[in-house]
Amino acid sequence: MEILYFLVCVGASILGAISGIGGGVIIKPTLDAMGTMNVSAISFLSGCTVLGMTSMTLYRNSKAGIRPQKRRGTYLAIGAALGGLLGKQLFDWVKIVSGNPQIAGAVQSFVLALVTFGVLIFTIQKSKIKPYNIENMTVSLVIGFFLGALSSFLGIGGGPINLMVLYLFFGLNSKEAAINSIYIILFSQGISVIQTILKGVPEFVWLAFVMMVAGGLVGGTVGPIISKRLSLKGVDKIYICMVVGIILISIYNGVNYLGVL
Repeated sequence: MEILYFLVCVGASILGAISGIGGGVIIKPTLDAMGTMNVSAISFLSGCTVLGMTSMTLYRNSKAGIRPQKRRGTYLAIGAALGGLLGKQLFDWVKIVSGNPQIAGAVQSFVLALVTFGVLIFTIQKSKIKPYNIENMTVSLVIGFFLGALSSFLGIGGGPINLMVLYLFFGLNSKEAAINSIYIILFSQGISVIQTILKGVPEFVWLAFVMMVAGGLVGGTVGPIISKRLSLKGVDKIYICMVVGIILISIYNGVNYLGVL
């Protein structure tokens, strides 16, 4: 089973590094669908894997001279880190109120499906939408906070919504948005993982942890190499295919958590 975890994380991290969605948005729903771990363990291990992937992706891109926007990107990342604290608290609150981790997992899955569907509609209509070019740092902090809170609540690191927001509010193209999204995810997921460690790490198999993080590091190494060879259209096609897949698997997971299947 650990080998399968490794392969899932490698594939998700490669695609996540190319498109900028981070990998967690694929890893978490896929592991949810496998049903081999509880929701809390999946969120934690997925977060650790995303940390490995984003760190390696940023390092590899930096060596190639590809870097996120220092000013706006950093304010967005700081906002995302703060928002990540809120998102984790919201998820814990849902677990407590529901009294059932399965219900919390269903809420995560359905919210992810809804958000991702909205992103898909936006992406299809993207050419008809004129983007803004926000320079105000306070606004950047607020936007980053929102992104961090949502991604931490969903346990996905960042996901497709980052790219939509980076295009809509900052006018970044696919490749520019991808590297800045990875930068934001590093901060938001890092804070979420640290918060989990301080509050108490859920039970998990250490071999699964090692294999998943290794998969993230491999994906974070290979992804930037492939990305350099792709055109903007190629990145967009990968992104849309991933969004559709995420919607379908999230709906499946939500229904499965509720015990309908």
